Amino acid sequence: MDGRRLRRFGRRRRRQSSLLPVGATAPDDNAAYTVSCCYCDFKIRALNDALSRFGRRHAAWLRVWFSIGVGFSLTLLLALSFLLVWNLFAQRNSNDAAFFFLFGFSPSVSLADAAYLLLSTLISVSVHEFGHATAAACEGVQVEYIAVFFAVLFPGALVAFNQDLLQSLPRFTVLRVYCAGIWHNAACCAVCGMLLFLMPLILFPFYKQCEGTMVLDVPSTSPLSGYLSPGDVIVSLDGIHIHNEQDWMEVAALLDKYTPQNSSHSKYPGLRAADGRKGYCVSNYMIEESKKIQLLDNQSACPNDFTAFVTVQCFDISISVNVSSEGDQLNKLENVYCLNANDIVKLKKCGDGWVTSSTNGSHCVCSKEESCLTPVQLPGLAWVEITYSRPYSLECKQLSRSSVSDTRTTDFTDPHCGGTFVFFGDVIFMAQSVSLTQYQPRWASAFGAYLPNILRKSLICIFHVSLTLALLNSLPAYFLDGESIFEVTLCFITSLSPRQREKVRHVCLMGGTLISILTFLMTFFINFFVGKE
Repeated sequence: MDGRRLRRFGRRRRRQSSLLPVGATAPDDNAAYTVSCCYCDFKIRALNDALSRFGRRHAAWLRVWFSIGVGFSLTLLLALSFLLVWNLFAQRNSNDAAFFFLFGFSPSVSLADAAYLLLSTLISVSVHEFGHATAAACEGVQVEYIAVFFAVLFPGALVAFNQDLLQSLPRFTVLRVYCAGIWHNAACCAVCGMLLFLMPLILFPFYKQCEGTMVLDVPSTSPLSGYLSPGDVIVSLDGIHIHNEQDWMEVAALLDKYTPQNSSHSKYPGLRAADGRKGYCVSNYMIEESKKIQLLDNQSACPNDFTAFVTVQCFDISISVNVSSEGDQLNKLENVYCLNANDIVKLKKCGDGWVTSSTNGSHCVCSKEESCLTPVQLPGLAWVEITYSRPYSLECKQLSRSSVSDTRTTDFTDPHCGGTFVFFGDVIFMAQSVSLTQYQPRWASAFGAYLPNILRKSLICIFHVSLTLALLNSLPAYFLDGESIFEVTLCFITSLSPRQREKVRHVCLMGGTLISILTFLMTFFINFFVGKE
């Protein structure tokens, strides 16, 4: 077997070789460092003896563990080789998204996620290298040092072996060492997935769940800024109870789906009932006292802090109040009133446009002294009621101590404990503009509120980075683990002469490298440039 090459992270680098110019080296026997213009590392030798002892002590079961990893890695190498060839010649379509997810990349990584990505890379690469070091130690191969490095801005880790001793071992033994990193990354993905699945159970003693979704952050650019603040709990959206972030996005998408998109020809684009069916029972006294819309050159508008409402009869509440002519428009505007939305949302609901059954399926729920008024609609904008609570405010805690009522039946009439307000606009943008979590700490804690979200994001990021490392190193390409694995695997084909084996190795690795580079370039180009046009 010709063990001629080093892998991407330099684990089997000979002592005499140096990939980059050395800037400085510490003389300490247990630690050293290397610095250059675009590379720096910190070498640790203090763990060599501990790794050797661990490998010798558990050599029997470690060999079984890494033998399973050999089968997994070879299967993955064959599967990825087929996938690369198929993806190169297949028609480019929506499967690119699946290919992106398969390799663990996200096309929407923001700068705010840089810390998660950096930490996840260090952990995933360390797990990868620990697999190689442990596999080598259980076979009696001396570990020269462990190093953590930064190449340009990319963090990583490496393990340097006694290369001559490694090449003298049987082929399958060497294959166990080469496949150990991929196998450990796969095991890391499995552990992360299991922790994510069990996360609600693990955090149950410290956090309440499915009792509303708590606000973590409301940026100043969010339309909910000034209405919600960190620590508030969103109870319902348009009367639909919200349990977690998924409910929040699904209900928002449902409300957006039923928001009419067609516009009116009126210069006042509000002469159409919101959803055509959402109404409130407003007393005739409030209607008489309300300020009617003033007409100027066939235009009308409500003063600030007021919303336009239109009266709709019970028998045709589901009928839009579109204006077909200019004369009809003037007649309809006589029935448009400017009211305070915060006062109106406290009234009894009418109409059949509400998702909840508050109207019992009847249109005519208003008394004779009331009229059913619906807010007028701007094209593409939704009218949504948001009910929230503030369980961690000092005032609400004091009220809770003096009250024996169940918090689930609280109507949030006290402004210190929450309330209901109306959002009128793009409901999808509104839903995406806030950061939420389904975990509410049982004891008030600023850091405790963010801990589940931090753990969840960290586990997801580690999963994706470990998946990326496992798949990348399984590719039959130069500078990756797949090169060494493929090289050793070819040695088992005894029908090939050394020269034929070298030609096959060179052709397959060169082809795998070129196809991998071409596939990644095509995927990035299609998703980041063509997909945005």
